[in-house]
Amino acid sequence: MASKGWQHPYVNIFKHVRVEDWKRSAKEGDVSTYTDKRLKCSVFRIRGPVPANSYILVPKNSNQSLGLTGRYFYLLFRPTPGKYFVVHLDVSVEEGLVVRISFSNMFKEFKSTATWLQFPFLCGAAKDSVYESTAKSARHGLVGPAPTLVRWTCLMLDLQYTLSVYLNRCYSQLKSIKLCANMAVKNMFTSDLLLDPGVSFSEAKLMGLASSQGTGPIPRDMSYPVPKGGSWHDLYDYIRFPSEGTKLPFDSIQKGNPRPESSCVSSQRSPIRQEPRCVNLSKPVQDRVSLIQQITTQKSLPRNQTPVVTNIPELGVVSTYQNDDWLCRNDDQHQQESTCSSSQQFTPRSLWDASDGGVHVHVHPEDGFSKHGEESEEEYICTPVPHPFHLSSSKETRQQKLLPDPILRLNRIIGFGGATTKCALWSKSGDAVVYPCHAIIVSMKISSNQQRFFIGHTDKVSALAFNGNTTLLASAQTGNHSVVRVWNYHKGNCLAMFRIHAHSLSSLSFSYGGGILCGVGKDSHSKTMVVVWNTMNVSKAGEVTILAKAHTDVDIHTMKVAFFDDTRMVSCGRDNIRLWRVRNGTLRSCPVNLGEYHSLDFTDVAFEEGNSSNQHLDDRTLFASSRSGYIFEIDYSRVVIRNVRRLLPAQQQHANHREKWTFNTGPSIAINSISVSSSFCATGSEDGFLRLWPLDFSAVFLEAEHEGPVSLVSVSSDSLQVLAATSTGNLGFLHVSSRGYNTLMRSHTDTVLGFSVDGIRRHLTTASSDGTVRIWNMDSLHQLYDFVSEDSPCSVAFHPSEQVFSCGFSSGIVRVFNISSAKLLAEHKQHRGEVVGLVFSPDGEFMYSADSQGSVALYNASEEDHNVIRVVCNVIARGTERAPDALAVSSDSRCLAFIGPSEYIVTIADSQSLDEMFIGHSQPIRQVSFTPDQLGVVSVGDAIFLWDFLAHPVDSLTDSRSPLRVSYISGPKSAVQPDAEVSGVQLSSGMPRQTAPLPSSPPPPLDISSLDQVDQEVLGSLSICDETPTIPAATVPATGSCPSSDPRPAVSFLKVTELVNTSPLNTSHINTVELKGKTPVRPDCYRHFIPRFKTSTLDQAAVAPQPGEEGIKLKAVIGYNGNGRGNMVWSPDQGLMAYSCGCVVVVEYLHTGSQRHLQGHSEEISCLAVTNDAQTVASAAGGNNGSRSLICIWDVQNGTCRNTISYHRGAVQCVTFSRDDRFFLSAGDFSDPEVALWSTKTFQLLSSVRVSGPIHDAAFSPSAASQLACVGSQGAYFCLINTHGLDVDLKVQTVKAPAEVGDVELTALCYHMDSFLFTATNRGHVCVWDVNTQRCFMTWEADEGEIGVLLCRGNRLLTGSNTRWLRLWEVEAVQGLKPQEKVCNGEDSGTVVVLEQEIMLDGTTVSAAFDNTMDMGIVGTTAGTVWYINWPDNSSIRLISGHKTKVNDVVFSSDERHFATCSEDGSVRVWSAPSNELVVQFQVLNQGCGCVCWSPSYSKESSCVAAGYSDGTLRIFQLSSSEMEMKLHPHQVAVTAIQYSANGHVILSAGKNGLVAVSSPVNGGTMRVIRDHKGAPITTIQCVNEQCKNFGLDGNEMWLAASSDRRVSVWAADWLKDKCDLLDWLTFPAPAYFGDDSPPPSLAAFCPADPSLVVYTGYGVEKELSFYCLAKKQIIKKIALPDWATCLSLSSKSQLIAVGSKERVLKLIKSTSGRFQDFLQHSDSLQTCRFSPSGTLLFTVAYNEIFLWEVQGLTSVFETQTL
Repeated sequence: MASKGWQHPYVNIFKHVRVEDWKRSAKEGDVSTYTDKRLKCSVFRIRGPVPANSYILVPKNSNQSLGLTGRYFYLLFRPTPGKYFVVHLDVSVEEGLVVRISFSNMFKEFKSTATWLQFPFLCGAAKDSVYESTAKSARHGLVGPAPTLVRWTCLMLDLQYTLSVYLNRCYSQLKSIKLCANMAVKNMFTSDLLLDPGVSFSEAKLMGLASSQGTGPIPRDMSYPVPKGGSWHDLYDYIRFPSEGTKLPFDSIQKGNPRPESSCVSSQRSPIRQEPRCVNLSKPVQDRVSLIQQITTQKSLPRNQTPVVTNIPELGVVSTYQNDDWLCRNDDQHQQESTCSSSQQFTPRSLWDASDGGVHVHVHPEDGFSKHGEESEEEYICTPVPHPFHLSSSKETRQQKLLPDPILRLNRIIGFGGATTKCALWSKSGDAVVYPCHAIIVSMKISSNQQRFFIGHTDKVSALAFNGNTTLLASAQTGNHSVVRVWNYHKGNCLAMFRIHAHSLSSLSFSYGGGILCGVGKDSHSKTMVVVWNTMNVSKAGEVTILAKAHTDVDIHTMKVAFFDDTRMVSCGRDNIRLWRVRNGTLRSCPVNLGEYHSLDFTDVAFEEGNSSNQHLDDRTLFASSRSGYIFEIDYSRVVIRNVRRLLPAQQQHANHREKWTFNTGPSIAINSISVSSSFCATGSEDGFLRLWPLDFSAVFLEAEHEGPVSLVSVSSDSLQVLAATSTGNLGFLHVSSRGYNTLMRSHTDTVLGFSVDGIRRHLTTASSDGTVRIWNMDSLHQLYDFVSEDSPCSVAFHPSEQVFSCGFSSGIVRVFNISSAKLLAEHKQHRGEVVGLVFSPDGEFMYSADSQGSVALYNASEEDHNVIRVVCNVIARGTERAPDALAVSSDSRCLAFIGPSEYIVTIADSQSLDEMFIGHSQPIRQVSFTPDQLGVVSVGDAIFLWDFLAHPVDSLTDSRSPLRVSYISGPKSAVQPDAEVSGVQLSSGMPRQTAPLPSSPPPPLDISSLDQVDQEVLGSLSICDETPTIPAATVPATGSCPSSDPRPAVSFLKVTELVNTSPLNTSHINTVELKGKTPVRPDCYRHFIPRFKTSTLDQAAVAPQPGEEGIKLKAVIGYNGNGRGNMVWSPDQGLMAYSCGCVVVVEYLHTGSQRHLQGHSEEISCLAVTNDAQTVASAAGGNNGSRSLICIWDVQNGTCRNTISYHRGAVQCVTFSRDDRFFLSAGDFSDPEVALWSTKTFQLLSSVRVSGPIHDAAFSPSAASQLACVGSQGAYFCLINTHGLDVDLKVQTVKAPAEVGDVELTALCYHMDSFLFTATNRGHVCVWDVNTQRCFMTWEADEGEIGVLLCRGNRLLTGSNTRWLRLWEVEAVQGLKPQEKVCNGEDSGTVVVLEQEIMLDGTTVSAAFDNTMDMGIVGTTAGTVWYINWPDNSSIRLISGHKTKVNDVVFSSDERHFATCSEDGSVRVWSAPSNELVVQFQVLNQGCGCVCWSPSYSKESSCVAAGYSDGTLRIFQLSSSEMEMKLHPHQVAVTAIQYSANGHVILSAGKNGLVAVSSPVNGGTMRVIRDHKGAPITTIQCVNEQCKNFGLDGNEMWLAASSDRRVSVWAADWLKDKCDLLDWLTFPAPAYFGDDSPPPSLAAFCPADPSLVVYTGYGVEKELSFYCLAKKQIIKKIALPDWATCLSLSSKSQLIAVGSKERVLKLIKSTSGRFQDFLQHSDSLQTCRFSPSGTLLFTVAYNEIFLWEVQGLTSVFETQTL
């Protein structure tokens, strides 16, 4: 076996291991053999409900290896319809590592770890898929069980390429293969050859394919049978992975082109292995383009053939790209041209594809010239055409180009017809329809509306034809230079192209086998011309030749080739039906004797159903239809009429009743098309009806009425569907059995003149010369609305946010429509000429229109009637040449641009007044130059202009070619040495830099030079102001603030600035770069703890107050962290329960209901453990800023932390105490799978063991003090503690999971008292192990999902899973089993374990604790709920309720007896105070609740809660009745703020679009809408009682609204008098925000002690609180903040302000002095803080953590600090 020669050319794996003997292979579950009818051979069938339980494994033993080195792995299989399957390949790489490559239709997305690649297998893309490389197609509708019509598949995996690209590993050999249910498999093999399953040995010989060239046909014993004359690709699927064009970012295994590029049947030599050459710069349009990039390589020419240049097009600009690595790949076998070309002859192409403007030279061998025909009109036949070569310049340049190239790819087309609406075809399978859309041919899947295109025609397509099995498609274009193209339908490439020298071509017809093509057109003398071509060899790169041609005066409307004889045709037209035949190179015809019907106009002909070749010609019946309503049945053999019938219209007998006439009486209806199946006939007529008739035409049994005349009908090959097209551009099909009609496409019937896109709703509106304005869904392509006008629309424009669009007409009228109500809002007639420009401003405030006579109109778009503000004449260049884009508005809605008054002038006008304006100088500019710091530009002329330079920087400030390096230190000048150099770069040259930093921010450092320690300290201690000390760091005490003898720390201050013409200093920041290593991938089981993703980081400068001096004290924690694992413990004897919420451990005594809070962690707590005496609790959480995890050991009695452990690098997965409390065990997570054993006396490390895979759970034995066990991804770990004096050793024995449960992970474990161990799997199994022998002797399936919690008490076992089931099992009989007796998954297991009880909870079980009898216990779930379970009573009670998702708001009622919370999950919860128990929950499904407020009523009976939701609705809930009182819908977007007015008369609500609605809580009506903040989301609304006479306005209350654009409006209102007037408008300046996340929110509030003061904070020049006086109209005070505020609340007492930040700090500030205290109890950024009305309580919220604080002793504490 040392030599690899025995593996060439391939290895038959089943034969190699003799799979049928099952000695070197293994089978499990339902594996059987049967004879497949399609393959006509015996195959294996693997079945089973769980794929992992039924499989074939090769080789049998895991310690053996197949040792197969072939690069390509081939699998011949068929997925079972409606089922899932899985395939695992274990591959060795050169580094000695084993990597598993898995693919399955069960996988939803691509996943990758260092040792495992999981690829989704997409069965649905098996046929007719060209553009499934797009992420959308790969993600929707294809992943899942195999479809019903799934075919036998040849799957080829390139193992070398897969490992190289995805893991950067070198492939060594294939180790083992595991084929899991459900599938049928014929065989599998490996090879170093790229084999083509669609090429036979004879074809390969003719093509010259040989193994020496790295390719060839598939071996005979591996091939699928193909009937004579059939095509391999019509019967089977060939899937190659990786396919042409990577599917990044969604990697999946799916079918590419049905005939892959790497193996084009009979048309391309397989690629020869060679070094890649950078020749191509781009691919033609027909290539599939990757979502990320396009990588191409150049094919080699056939050897020993001299290339000849035949044609050279006009030269364009040669575009080059320097980076060769981007263009070239080392493996050209996977990057090939998508259009297959012949290796035998290359011929010129008449249409040149200059996709990138390069020089295109077409090359072919000398013997490849095509020969011209005998006609003087220069007929020539074209065979397959190679893509043009794109020659790059040999001299590298730095010129850049748009990449990828081509940068556009046609995605979808809305339209049908063009030259004709009589062409539409079914594919053979009936799943796709092919139709023309002007010059492009479209193939659309009827199930998904997915389109692919055949592009190449230069004029409108006038005719289409399929061969019998729809592998060849012929198309013809109209015009004087009519061209016929023959396409490979499945691949989409053009096989041949030839001219017919007809002015128009009206009909094409293929023979059934595809060997004959017949076409009808008009010659230059307007005579009918019929041409018959020989297309026998077109699919094999052969020539297309003319068999016969005829010129005749006979009118021919339709001509079809007889399916039973390629030499016979039939035609019909005005006054004639003729039969044709080709013989000896001539085309002859004979007419059918029509007798009295000789003057009819015949429209269509159709043969009866059937294609059996043994049927005699006498039995053939031909049907013909006519415009006069007659249908003829013609005896084809005798050329006589058998029967004549007439189609009659329906007769109206009653108003609502219609009956059908027979064919024998009454008037007639013109029949445009006829199609016949084996059981019925379909007709399409001028009256718009598609009708289905029995073959005797006795009566209509089904009909469908259309909007226009039906021009085409076509019955699918399975007779289940009937396609219909209308002359008005509609295309659809009727499903016969269900009688349902589906419209596939609608289209304009004339030129589309203009369009506009609604980006919010993804709608497209179009205006057309056909007089209609239509609105389309851009995703489904369906027409949503149709507006018809007698006037001709010429331009349209969507409103940027509302469902409104405007339309301009050729008469000059401008109309505005509301789409949802189909209502005309406004009509304006200011214009005298055609409307050539129509546009809304981006903020939606204004609308503009322009006409062809030069006038511009400005409208007020904020009102429904769109009143005209101003009309300016003779300002736009006259004419319609610039329509419909004559106007353009700047993105900031400030400027309007247009061409005018002359066509050589561009005018920029003010968008609100239409006054002409200058952006810059009004006279010539004399000089312009950059400022020395490169941040600005100075220009002089009529004045001196200073400009900000706003260019965005790229990744580096230096060019890779430049040797210069720049060092830049951001900081005060005093911190840098005076003689410091800047690496020799002169920055004051006045020339622009290659890139610029962002405005208002320091330049990013490039190469930070080293500084002395002194300099670094100077930079780090930059003071904010001179008169106050800086905020001290956590580890550096402030000095000079108090006597040294005082042990108390320094008092913390914030800078308070009384504004007396002073401004704070700007500070500089040093940018830092954080390098992150590769993060390991978590195991695929929920039991493993993963911290919730957070973007916040802890503020290291925050200082917690000294114990006893806190201004606020944590009173209660509301909620339970359902994201933890094992983070709830309970001691039944002491009544103590401990659980975690965020980074706080809550100890609750169930007897008294009191809480104690253990605060020491800064990150989310993962797990808890309690000693058996309930005196000690251990908690584990992640470390701060990437440090090691922190384990705290708590003394429960006094709440102090006795010890801390910082050992594990990742999160701590589980902690547990031994039964005698001597030992303590901790286990790291998947990133650090290490088990550590600690002494509980000193908590010193005794021993540690690192294991190979993730650990999920661990437990000590309850009976043997020295035994413990762990479970994880690699199986079970049995551990033994050996003590030698003071030394402790931990010995570990690893045992794999039993084979009968499949490839699983062991997720949980618990001990039985009698030396048994129970373990659970991520697939619902429970395994029972003998601890002594470490052998699994029993398994059973306890759940359908993953079991994450196991608990055993006595002979009762508890299982909790992610299916939400909690089950109790009786396992007493397990003790009676002998370990040698193995019981698994069979009927015997039912006699051993008994399911006693079960209960379904509200979420996945993550923690559980029960008493010794398992009668009662406590269970925690992912829903944030802690349940009390009582099995004897079969009852469950919620002990703790919390929100699972983000809490958006929390607010007290006015009497402080209740508070309400709302969450992203759509729930509003009302809690009682002070018990903090849940009173009622109002749940709205599929909506998020963003805000909540209480009514100001003091009566409990009338108390209400109002909430705003993401769908724009408001709901009012009555607390006394626990019911929804009213639902309002004042907004179309999400509600962001809500508040009752101070007196409760109205509800003020704000939407994400900035609109404020005033609604009545009595009748629900919207009283008014305030649009002043429109365009910016409202963040805050607050209402207060205040007489407004002092401010000069009437009103008895004030309210304010703050929006994200840093604007605050203050209003005076008297709602009973319907008065609401703007009192003040505040705008706070800020630099541009360039952060990765959203800017800090804008927050504002009235000062409770003095409502004339408004406190504001938000993004700005400085981080600060601003106090604005409404009376003085100015800011009177500022308080500096260290961080941006995310929430703000003002207390009604003691002048306290609570401020939360993204840095997880709650800052309590005294507004008079600026003194503050920091509180760090939250584990994430604070999003809400809210004082109670009395100011004695404070709520803070971080994600779903709700903390209630008691505000105590503030005055005394602060006064003490002041002293």
